Amino acid sequence: MNTAAAVRSALEALRTNLMRSALTMLGIIIGVSAVITMLAVGRGAQERVEEQLEALGSNIMLVLPGVQTAAGVRLGGQSWLSLTEDDAAAIAREVPEVEGAAPTLRIGQQAIAGNANWATTIVGATPEFLEVRDWPLVDGRVFDPGEVTGAGKVAIIGQTAAEQLFGDQDPIDQIVRVRKVPLTVIGVLDRKGQNSLGQDQDDVILVPLTTYRNRIQGWTNVRTKRVGAINVKVRDGASMTVAEANIRELLRQRHRLQPDQPDDFTIRNLTEMLKAQEESSRVMTWLLAAVAGVSLVVGGIGIMNIMLVSVTERTREIGLRLAVGARSRDILGQFLVEAVTLSIVGGLIGVALGSAATVLLAHFAGWNVVLSAQGVALAVAFAGSIGVFFGWYPARRAAGLLPIQALRHE
Repeated sequence: MNTAAAVRSALEALRTNLMRSALTMLGIIIGVSAVITMLAVGRGAQERVEEQLEALGSNIMLVLPGVQTAAGVRLGGQSWLSLTEDDAAAIAREVPEVEGAAPTLRIGQQAIAGNANWATTIVGATPEFLEVRDWPLVDGRVFDPGEVTGAGKVAIIGQTAAEQLFGDQDPIDQIVRVRKVPLTVIGVLDRKGQNSLGQDQDDVILVPLTTYRNRIQGWTNVRTKRVGAINVKVRDGASMTVAEANIRELLRQRHRLQPDQPDDFTIRNLTEMLKAQEESSRVMTWLLAAVAGVSLVVGGIGIMNIMLVSVTERTREIGLRLAVGARSRDILGQFLVEAVTLSIVGGLIGVALGSAATVLLAHFAGWNVVLSAQGVALAVAFAGSIGVFFGWYPARRAAGLLPIQALRHE
């Protein structure tokens, strides 16, 4: 019996017991659809982390003020601005692994432009901030030295803030007011997207650090040059761990901390955090796919059981075929094709259901999913392998029957 005849015979046998065949394929259908959905969700999560890494910039660390103790009470993190502009300059100058360091101050504030107003984040920064964060401009220019030293009334605006305040108008040379301070927009930032916490990085207005301190915040004691954070960019190829250790040692020396005193600052390795999140997402993806694969194995066991029942029911038919000249390998091929057909058909139905579930998750749950051809091919190939593996024993049992014994079977 050739392959085409075996396939036709297998399909006819499956069609004869349609309900039983459908129930047998159920485990395969559930398993394949679950594998495809889990791989799509996991791959979507990985790509989301990769986008965040790209938006964050390469090799980024964030130095934040630490915890202050007042009257024996430990206040919250960043309750005291223990960092200064001089700390940032020292990090950039004295830590060889560091390419640049940019101090910042920020506050949530209402911005007004014409008849529009928008609650956004105002960031006081130096020109180095854009270099450290790998954040180019799509239009305009950066702060010039005179605007930095003279607290110039200028601003660089993010994409989200520009859309909310100016709509389709060109923001360049427009006036935006923050705490009654008129700021001229001189640049528009490129789009960054969300960070790892889901915050919109484009909802921001950058002003010179001196402008923030003197005009917006209105601090009277400006000699301390306190800052709320220092963004640090580590050189390509340099060790992030070594850079972090050197920054910590330098800041402890500058802040005159004794060996038994805790740090009055916190260093966050943002890139490593996101990479760890990416690795966790990858492991979770394969774990979920493995759990879903258990359904395929259960479906394979179901196929083996049904095929054994089929061999018992068709023992006389098998004996008759053997008696009229069919070879054992023909019987083996027929039953093996039936098992594989069950798996493949169930796999294709599972692909359709898994793809539909992926689309529904993306639409209604808003999840970031990526349906890949590799994932679909892997699930279908696994389903076919299940059919071969679990169909082999029933097929061998059918092929090993002796014609005279099979014909006597009741």
